[in-house]
Amino acid sequence: MKQLILASGSGIRAEMLRSAGVPFDTVVVRVDEETIKATMLAEGAKPRGVADMLAEMKARRVAQKYPEALVLGADQVLVSGGVLFDKPTSIAKAREQLIALRGNTHELLSAAVIYEDGTPVWRHIGRAQLMMRPFSDVFLENYIKSQSEELFTTVGGYKLEKEGSQLFTRVQGDYFSVLGLPLLEILGFLRTRGICQE
Repeated sequence: MKQLILASGSGIRAEMLRSAGVPFDTVVVRVDEETIKATMLAEGAKPRGVADMLAEMKARRVAQKYPEALVLGADQVLVSGGVLFDKPTSIAKAREQLIALRGNTHELLSAAVIYEDGTPVWRHIGRAQLMMRPFSDVFLENYIKSQSEELFTTVGGYKLEKEGSQLFTRVQGDYFSVLGLPLLEILGFLRTRGICQE
């Protein structure tokens, strides 16, 4: 059985694979996400293309070091009103972002790319649409205070599996993709390689 390597430092992605009973190792690589995003957007790339490229770059970097392994790269982007959002880097940015998303629908695109023998052999983009409720300013400030550092760990400034669920009135699409990994589709591919049982 081939070794599976997750090319991501995301704790929730690792937890999803572990919870599903998938054996894997983790190798974290640095990718200049901001430059890649800026270049692609300047060239007119769609958000799904940006997510796919970021996932592929991570997988490619690890696959170059471990060509004999299956390497899973993943990334997620958030788009609302045609604008691509990044992980907030400060309390002020998190507040600004949550105000922009409040009362509106946004889309999360979670891309996964798998390399085998140094070549991309599988890719998928999971999608979910989320409707954020028009919460009060008092709720917003209490939420920001309670989340502190967690605000900076996700592209939306929330974790749907935790208190972030209180921000929403509706979620449509793949729940696992909201968390950052199109898990069911990945498991389907891994069965074809003997990583998961048929």
